[in-house]
Amino acid sequence: MKLQIKNASPAGDIQLSDVAFGRAYNEALIHQVVTAYQAAGRAGTKAQKTRAEVRGGGKKPWAQKGTGQARAGSIRSPIWVGGGRAFAARPRDFSQKVNRKMYRAAMQSMVSQLVREERLFAVESLELAAPKTKLLISKLAEFGLTRALILVEAYEEKLFLAARNVPYVDVMPVASLDPLSLIKHDKVIATVGALKLLEQRLGGARE
Repeated sequence: MKLQIKNASPAGDIQLSDVAFGRAYNEALIHQVVTAYQAAGRAGTKAQKTRAEVRGGGKKPWAQKGTGQARAGSIRSPIWVGGGRAFAARPRDFSQKVNRKMYRAAMQSMVSQLVREERLFAVESLELAAPKTKLLISKLAEFGLTRALILVEAYEEKLFLAARNVPYVDVMPVASLDPLSLIKHDKVIATVGALKLLEQRLGGARE
């Protein structure tokens, strides 16, 4: 599979593996992987106390009979204000099992769909002379974009600093790429080095 390099001089293409960038779209698998990714980010630290864990309440408030009041054995009963919870919440793990093969297949499916819909742009590089927001905006304007996910091979300080104040623009090294970032952005710009590294991480380079 060939992908045109937008800012190449002279014009050129990058050859990509059909395994990594030509996979059929699998909506059910993508949904499962994205849902699992979001679930893994949940804290799951909610906790409440049962009547046995609430402090106090050891003494019976009043006599069982003769007071005219309802029977009560503890002021920490769930029906009392300040009492424990009848079915107290406990810390829990929301993570779902997604094996490596499923995760890789979902990522392949997502980037392949970006290529088919011409929403993945390949560029030689995205170097900036200075960490200036206006320089990045003008660079994106060359491709007719105002919002995008920028994929780079490794951390580039000037690019990251320039993108901090640009809404709907994120800069991310390939090593940090996740399925949620791919579905969050409509367009993706990737350097040639980033695409080759992504191809290697998705298993296409070994096929």
